Order: sequence, then C-alpha cells, then structure tokens
Amino acid sequence: MTLANELHERYRNVLPPFLSPYYAEPIVLDHGEGSYVFDDQGNKYLDFFGGVLTTMVGHNNPAVTQAVQQQAAKVMHTSTLYLNETMIECAERIARLSGIPDARVFLTPSGTEANETALLLATAYRKSNQILAMRNSYHGRSFGAQAITSHSSWLSTSFAGLKVTFVQGPYQMRSPFKDLDGDEYTDACVEDLNQLLTMTSAGDVAALIAEPIQGVGGFATPPTGFFGSMKKELDNRGILFISDEVQTGWGRTGDHFWGYQAHDIVPDMLTFAKGVGNGLALAGIVARADIMEAIEVVNFSTFGGTPLAAAAGNATIDFVVANDLQGNAKAMGDRFRAGLDQIAERTPWIAEVRGAGLMQAFETVEPGSIEPSPARATAVLEEARSASLLVGKGGLYGNVIRMAPMLNVTSEEIDEGLAAIEKAVAAVD
Repeated sequence: MTLANELHERYRNVLPPFLSPYYAEPIVLDHGEGSYVFDDQGNKYLDFFGGVLTTMVGHNNPAVTQAVQQQAAKVMHTSTLYLNETMIECAERIARLSGIPDARVFLTPSGTEANETALLLATAYRKSNQILAMRNSYHGRSFGAQAITSHSSWLSTSFAGLKVTFVQGPYQMRSPFKDLDGDEYTDACVEDLNQLLTMTSAGDVAALIAEPIQGVGGFATPPTGFFGSMKKELDNRGILFISDEVQTGWGRTGDHFWGYQAHDIVPDMLTFAKGVGNGLALAGIVARADIMEAIEVVNFSTFGGTPLAAAAGNATIDFVVANDLQGNAKAMGDRFRAGLDQIAERTPWIAEVRGAGLMQAFETVEPGSIEPSPARATAVLEEARSASLLVGKGGLYGNVIRMAPMLNVTSEEIDEGLAAIEKAVAAVD
C-alpha cells in the first residue's frame, strides 16, 4: 500500500464524511518552494490554487519563513488579553491599508469567524436582525455564515436567527437579466434591490454583505461600479455595506488592493483572511470605530492575531507592498487571461472566462448551451494534475475551474500553467 492510499484510508476513517480530498487518487503534499509543491514521491506540481487562495506569496517564502521562525523562538501565543507588539503592529498595518476612516481591527483565526463578527456588529449597531446577501454567495461554514450563504451545494442547514433576503448579484450568466449589457444589468439589479426592500423588509435592515468577486461561486464578477450603485441605495436607507474580501484582498485583483475599490466606494466594514498569513491562520474585520463600539461588553479572541500568525501577516504584507505584487497581479493576470481567452475561443464547452488579476476561472457547459457540465470540470481537474498543474473547482454545479497563481508568479510560470491547461482541455476533448 502506498503512503497516499494509507493516508486516504486513515482520512476516511477519522475525519467526517463531508470532507473529501481532490482527485480520484489523492495527492500527499510533502513540501513546497515558490510556486511549486512536491508530493511524497518527489513529483513536482505548479500550484495555481495555493490551498484555496491562501498561500499567496509562494511556499517557503524566505521573508515569511524567517519571521515565523524568529517569532516561534520567542512566544507563539498570548491572546488579546495581553499586549503584544507583533499583533498590534499587524492591526495597525491593516487599518492603514483598509481605506476605512477611523478604522478599528479585530483579528480572528478564520474568514468564517470574521464574517460572524461582521454580522454581530451590524445587527448590534442597527438593532436589527435583517440582513441582505447576494445570490450565489458563500461566507463560511458556521451557523450565522451559513444563513447568509446562497449556494445550495455548500449549505448545511436552513435554520437561522437572522432574517436574510438574497438579492441579484454578480453571477450574470445564469441571472434572469443575463442578456443585458453591464450598465443595464446593474440598473436591473438595483431596481430588484429596491423592490425587495420595499416589499420584504420590516423597518431598518442591518447590512448587505457581498464578495466583490464571488469565490466559491466560481469567481462570478460583476460589472465595474455595480456595488457603487447598490451602495447609493443602501446609504439612502442607512444600511451598512460589508465587503467580504477573504479572497479578493491584498492586490489579488490587480487593478486594486481591495475588491471593493473597483466600485468607487468605501465599505462600512470589510472582512479578510486567506492570503494575508501566507498559510497561517490569520483573518479579521475592519470597521469604523463607531460600529466597533456597538459591542459594549468585554470580548476577546483566544486565537485571533496570535504573535505567530501576526508575524506571518506582517511579513506577508511587507513583501506584497515592497515588491508591488499588486502590479505583478495586474501584469501577470492580463497575460494569464489572454491565454485563457484563446483556449476558450477554441473550446465549445467553455461558456466563459471570468475574474480579475490573478483570480481567474472558466465555466464548463454542454456545447451550444449553458447547461452545466460538472463532468468536464472534473476531467479538467484530473488532466491538469496529470500535466503537473494544480487548480481548483467550484461553482454552484461544480462546473467551474478556479485558478489563483501566487501574487509573485513569473511570466514563465504563467506560460507553463497555460500550456498545462491547454493540454488538459485537449485531453478532455
């Protein structure tokens, strides 16, 4: 029995059945270097998924590794009950970069917990349990985060203490408004929002939470300015806007440091996670001080912003800024998108390519229609692995290939990835 077979058997015996590894024959990842990972047999793979957009500046990045090692030799954990300069410095960096005025930062171990905190703050501040969320959204696996998730393949329960209304969002391809152009689509969604508020809300609504680009939803990307138009209507009613930047933050989209900036707005709150720790559990929420003050009782987080995670965050943020990785995401993202568009033009079962910067996806369908083809997406995933490339999968029907190269990916690595994708698509044909 191989190590992979042994570990897979142990995985299935001890972990819950709702967990499942990728691939018919799962991979044992042993170590990584830059944009590459290696399995237990020494096979080398180009990593274009980064543990779901989490390893952001390369595996074993020297700057991050050194910062973590130095901090580990001092103290790894203190909690927010004690002062620690590393944690405070991390929060200060994020507050400055957030774009939110008079910002306060609460650090958590995961994006799910960050979104839970956003809900807690919004409902306390507005004294309302009414929340707006987008169709095709995903915000986490906890009780509250599931309530604001509109993605049936990832929903574990329909119970909730919130009254949630789902509005039309970025996934235009399967929207009733799919045939409209960008501005018309935005106008139709805003009109729908206003009608929902008029018909379904009971007094004050607390907030709208939205991903600027929907992650699990298959990188569904709205027209530029979409959320700007939405927020004008929210502001008229005093409704808060929460930008879920768990996947779109830190320059990932190329044109902007945060996804919300594509829409000429400043959110009332933003949540972050994933790449900021380059693999360590670091997440949190940024909000205006007056919103943070809505919680008046003593609170704390045991694992939020541990010195170890904060050290990784400081080093990762410094590396992103010092090396202009937002600029690299724009340049390499344009290169990547151009290659993907060429592949899609030759492939009748790729309905569209979408995303921004180094956050790109394509949706597989039955030729001549938009009927989902999850079998083709699974085949692409497997064939890409055979071509030594790791990608992700998502979308409501499991028919979207998701790709997120490292922010410091090189042009040679982009071209290598495109060659592997082209080979995988040809093999599926």
